[in-house]
Amino acid sequence: MTYLGFLIGFVLMPILLLLAWMQFDKKAKKLGSQISKNMQLVFSFIILTSLALLYTTPWDNYLVATGVWWYDADKVSGIILGWVPLEEYLFFVLQPILGGLILLLVFARRTDNHGERLIPAARSVGISIALLVWLAALAFLILGIPGATYLGLELIWAVPVIMLQLAFGADILWKYRRLLIGVILGLTIYLSIADAIAIQSGVWTIDPQQSSGLLLGGMLPIEEFIFFLLTNIMVGFGFLLIWAPESHARLVDIKNKLSTSRQIHDLGKEP
Repeated sequence: MTYLGFLIGFVLMPILLLLAWMQFDKKAKKLGSQISKNMQLVFSFIILTSLALLYTTPWDNYLVATGVWWYDADKVSGIILGWVPLEEYLFFVLQPILGGLILLLVFARRTDNHGERLIPAARSVGISIALLVWLAALAFLILGIPGATYLGLELIWAVPVIMLQLAFGADILWKYRRLLIGVILGLTIYLSIADAIAIQSGVWTIDPQQSSGLLLGGMLPIEEFIFFLLTNIMVGFGFLLIWAPESHARLVDIKNKLSTSRQIHDLGKEP
């Protein structure tokens, strides 16, 4: 297996199948139309895939540059940008698209939370938990705990984004928790299985000295499972917060509060 073969078989083909499915899915089409009333559906995909590419690129280049993982030069295209092959950048773009399409199809069928109230405390609780995780990861790296490098770098990189998402809408995310858990865990398991196959094929290798050595199913480093879990959380949270009607109402409320605050400030400056 080559890296390009991995992308085509495990990521691009499912995307094409999902796009074909959506052409016959009335609920998904209806949701897409509703979302497009507030913002273009395609625009949400462009924004999140662009952010994923920009945010992941320096971090992943650092991992390869420091030997946390490496690829087989014979199994990539040979086009290297920085320290990583072109296929890696394509994966940064394709994974959010795959996750977004799955979430769109599931979100269109939501039925169990229309009457559920938002819980404001979820925002402070979520941020507090995420902050503790981030501080623990920082301690791993500062103390140089053996085998914790990869895990620490994953959490240091991903948790700040998740904290921002929780700060804006942890209560919204909690309302849709059943939907999110299913999509995030399902896609994480799928990509982890695909990743294990790629590792066994020698497409890329995880440095055993900078990882815990714990293998899921005797094949997959647990850090790889955590990587997909974190990235799918960021993707799932991001798309849902863009699409959820509660987010649109919150943005209007924030805009009104800022406008009122500005008016009060301007009045205070008048002689």
